[in-house]
Amino acid sequence: MHTSYMEKKKFVAEFLGTFAVVFCGTGAMVINAQTSGAVGHVGVAITFGLIVTSMIYALGDISGAHMNPAVTVAFFVDRRFSGNLVLPYVISQLAGAAAASSLLHLLFPADELLGATRPAGSDVQSFILELILTFFLMLVILRVADGSNEKGLFAGLAIGMVVLLEAMFAGPICGASMNPARSFGPALVTMNWTAFWLYVTAPIVGALSAVGVNRFMFER
Repeated sequence: MHTSYMEKKKFVAEFLGTFAVVFCGTGAMVINAQTSGAVGHVGVAITFGLIVTSMIYALGDISGAHMNPAVTVAFFVDRRFSGNLVLPYVISQLAGAAAASSLLHLLFPADELLGATRPAGSDVQSFILELILTFFLMLVILRVADGSNEKGLFAGLAIGMVVLLEAMFAGPICGASMNPARSFGPALVTMNWTAFWLYVTAPIVGALSAVGVNRFMFER
């Protein structure tokens, strides 16, 4: 299938955006561990929120700045996004996450986790948390996005603040991934797939649930 120049730009944007989110977000976790807590949990949450906001501003006009397979799938199910772009978007996001974690491993080879998401309690507890967190994140995205594009001053701020808020209170328990790509990068590079299944399924279920609720609440 022929890929147009504009589509290639979208794929590169998704790669770069996801790379930035994983490199900065999990990088803050790695550096926090390396420096005995100099960044702090609050600092990690703020880093995730700010990098998501920044990438929406930087790349929203090009690809929509999904940077998250669950968001891409949800936009497709909500009929806001072309089906033939779903797989290339997801591949680009996973590649960006893997590249970011690979670079962090090169920089900090002694770190065994690289900011991996792992349940602090039971798998069921983290599954429910990840589902609910992603539900509210996706609901906000659907309400502020322009079609399948996360762009504009209000969208970037609203989405970034939700990420920051949810990482702030739920991060210590479930990791507050809300993003299969964000969990994929560290898992792939460290080959630690502990409970990885829940960081794929819970965000997707949560995002799709938000699509259903949004249709019921706001569409005629």
